Amino acid sequence: MREIVFDTETTGLDPLKGDRLVEIGCIELYNHLPTGRHFHVYINPERSMPDEAFRVHGLSTEFLADKPLFAAVAGEFADFIGDAPLIAHNATFDIGFINAEFARLGMPAVASARVVDTLMLARKKHPNGPNSLDALCARYGVDTSKRTLHGGLLDAQLLADVYLELIGGRQPGLILVTEQEVAAAATVAASGGVRPILVRPAPLPSRLTEADRAAHAALVGKLSGAIWSSYLEAERQA
Repeated sequence: MREIVFDTETTGLDPLKGDRLVEIGCIELYNHLPTGRHFHVYINPERSMPDEAFRVHGLSTEFLADKPLFAAVAGEFADFIGDAPLIAHNATFDIGFINAEFARLGMPAVASARVVDTLMLARKKHPNGPNSLDALCARYGVDTSKRTLHGGLLDAQLLADVYLELIGGRQPGLILVTEQEVAAAATVAASGGVRPILVRPAPLPSRLTEADRAAHAALVGKLSGAIWSSYLEAERQA
């Protein structure tokens, strides 16, 4: 299963009052493990950066002045997320900004049914909190030493680790995935193809000894009317 963990940075809190996206960071997961693929872009918001927002993420008006407009990256972003479930912390905020930008371009909105909010997951699992991303990183031992300011891609990477802990750890539901499978999934995802079925190059040798076979044959010989007897007889005569 393919999932996208993402985070955004903005000029403020309300897209309906003129605030805009300035950064999007996405991490791809396959069967709950990172594939190594990501999407990251800074965006020119076509407006100045308020001091309050700058103190959060450090992205200045001058830094963003030569970055692409959302219209220039919207198609690439939509292609990257595809129809995969989207995971975000306080997802209503991030999806609100994404859908506001899509609406400006006449693009379809992201349906709420495909969004997983890790804040809601955390509140159910840890009802006494705190459940900010920083607090959850501390709770689960996720390294935040490189995080001095908020950043779309870095926060998405941290959230991917937190999300795996919230759903049960690195192998939720006892889903065992080999490095070979993860590498194959990443290669196929990059090419847009269909994930191949991994086939063992050579069958494993049988562990049955001749004594095992003889004992089984003796046991079957004592059974009468067993449905497989006719198949064994047909096999011997073949």
